[in-house]
Amino acid sequence: LQRETGDYPAAAASLARALALYRDIGDRTGQADALNELGFLRTLTGGYPAAAASHQQALALFGDLGNRHGQACTLNHLGLVQHLTGDYPAAAASHQQALAMYAGLGDLRGPAYALNDLGVVQEETGDYPAAAASQQQALALFRDLGHRLGQAHALNDLGLVQQQTGDYPAAAASHQQALAMFADLGHRLGQAEALNRLGELSLRTSATGQARGQHTRALAIARDISAAPEQARALEGIGNSHLREGNPSQAAAHLQQALAIYQRIGGPGANRVQETLHSV
Repeated sequence: LQRETGDYPAAAASLARALALYRDIGDRTGQADALNELGFLRTLTGGYPAAAASHQQALALFGDLGNRHGQACTLNHLGLVQHLTGDYPAAAASHQQALAMYAGLGDLRGPAYALNDLGVVQEETGDYPAAAASQQQALALFRDLGHRLGQAHALNDLGLVQQQTGDYPAAAASHQQALAMFADLGHRLGQAEALNRLGELSLRTSATGQARGQHTRALAIARDISAAPEQARALEGIGNSHLREGNPSQAAAHLQQALAIYQRIGGPGANRVQETLHSV
């Protein structure tokens, strides 16, 4: 609950206590679960090296225990870290391994997330038809399960594919649906993600003032919950909106802030912002 509502410091403290307790009583399954969850939390807040280390420890424990479900979940989370740090081949391999391990386990939610996350990697590497297919499959599974949070994630990610392929009305509808669902669920990180995607869409359609407003709303949420990746994305979007309007000093100020965060957390965003700064 603490993670879903964006109270990441409290969630981290709870997981650290749980991990220590599981170690004290020798519960290796509990340790693996706590490490995997702690790694996922670190991913959300931009602590990628620590996240990868937690997932690798969890993966080793689940492997020793012969826990295929735990391995599948951890592989999918590890794929997220690899994707966010720009290692797309490794990310795709992790998500595909997770899908293979989920087979026959009777869990549909796990494969739905793995499909959606694979779709994000496919979008990043320019394979838009495959990305759309993966995310549509994920969305259908989430709808069958009645899992609204998964639906919101799939819709938001599908919206980005629709942006990339030029279907802006469909993209707007997907992101708006996702934003409404995240808001209903009280999922603050999801709201920041959807607002940032809407801001990127607004910038594509030259609605620069609207884009800046959406990114500004995303930035306020991301700062409040200490979500560094979305802070950087929002600052980058605000900077790009100023650049489009011919305000280089404002653009540079926000882009420099975005760059500092990207460089701290790692990943390909730093290179993208540096290239934009060279044009200011």
